[in-house]
Amino acid sequence: MAKLIFENNKEEVEIPDGSSIKDECEQAGIPFACSEGVCGSCIIEVVEGMENLSEPTQAEKDFLGDIQTERLACQCKIKNGNVKIKF
Repeated sequence: MAKLIFENNKEEVEIPDGSSIKDECEQAGIPFACSEGVCGSCIIEVVEGMENLSEPTQAEKDFLGDIQTERLACQCKIKNGNVKIKF
């Protein structure tokens, strides 16, 4: 099991490895628009655990450029471990 930690409201949820961050955010009441990696409405800041996320997709690289601490929630999944995000 992985753990997604929402820095903004201190909520923590345990989720199966490989879960979509977008899906978990939507279940927590955080709405997003396109879910295709082109609008940027789902940009999250990864506070901790970037190494526990899937590799950036081409859509993320095209939209964000050099990925440092930001990811598109609609494009990344938690491989395992803990990930703390801000939205």
